[in-house]
Amino acid sequence: MTDTPRDFASGPTLGMGPVAGAGWGWILAYGILSAVLGIAAFVWPVPATFAATLVIGAFFIAAGALSIGAGLFGRGHEGRAYQIGFGLLSVVIGGILAFEPATGALSLTLLVAVWLGVRGAMELGFGFRMRRGKGAMIALGLIDVILAIVVLATLPWSALTLPGFILGISFLFGGIAAISSALAHKKGEPAFAVH
Repeated sequence: MTDTPRDFASGPTLGMGPVAGAGWGWILAYGILSAVLGIAAFVWPVPATFAATLVIGAFFIAAGALSIGAGLFGRGHEGRAYQIGFGLLSVVIGGILAFEPATGALSLTLLVAVWLGVRGAMELGFGFRMRRGKGAMIALGLIDVILAIVVLATLPWSALTLPGFILGISFLFGGIAAISSALAHKKGEPAFAVH
């Protein structure tokens, strides 16, 4: 068997199957771009928030349109009215998110605050009943409750920045993971290997 070059865009070769490390450059490029976008979301959180709100709005509109289509054109199922109703609701919510991004960002931020508060309360309740790891669970619960209070106390500013920061965290850590995977894949490891 001959050694094949592992360049930036190398992929499977005819008749040989995938080459170890093939395509690592594409994974690396994706990781770098994702990390840069994550950092940009931290530097410019308000535009990142509006971008996230627009994308989520577009998903809601698309899902709503397909649901309406399924309700109108799907035959022989009992959930047609549900499909149409759910579709209309999704289109309206998507429209608000897409065409009123500040309102959509406020709604998303309130949802995150409620989620943090409920999760924190559950962690506190569970933490006080735990035998092992009690301190860590109580600390996590307190942190989540404090975060919920901070988010609510800093509205509306947090509504303009929090979704952008969440997007930034996701892109940055996703990019770091892809970069790490690409570098390991370059050395012959399977891309995104799992045990």
